[in-house]
Amino acid sequence: MSTIEFNKQVVLFSNSLNSFAYTLTKNIEDSKDLIQETIYRALVNKDKFMDNTNLKAWMYTIMRNIFINNYRRASKRTIVNDESESQFVINMHAGTAYNSGESKLIFREMDDALHAINDELRIPFMMHHEGYKYHEIAEYLNIPLGTVKSRIFFARRELKQRVQKY
Repeated sequence: MSTIEFNKQVVLFSNSLNSFAYTLTKNIEDSKDLIQETIYRALVNKDKFMDNTNLKAWMYTIMRNIFINNYRRASKRTIVNDESESQFVINMHAGTAYNSGESKLIFREMDDALHAINDELRIPFMMHHEGYKYHEIAEYLNIPLGTVKSRIFFARRELKQRVQKY
């Protein structure tokens, strides 16, 4: 595919990225930034795109990866207001004031809450948490796909109720 054709296709598919970007970010301005970054990266990395493959899927993958990277980067920072007269905002990496005793206690209580859930719900939930796809869990446990999804949903709900105090 020539560069001109590639650029036209990227611009054509950029319109279909809007809803996916908004689904990820839940914010119009952030979704616009995400689309812009996706188009930029697609154009810069044209040489990595293999001809006769799905360009739209490739762009969706780029967008998802950018979103995940931005989310991870943002989750490592915590903004703290300094209540002094100057009102500076201090960027501090999460974990600077780490309390391992409290963390161990919370982890133990979370683990206890997870193990208190019925095995019928906990096993599909843990498999999904470990990265298995729904269809892989269904195949492994020899149960219907819908059952896997509902068990994971109910496990999440029960776990959320058990750890509500945190």
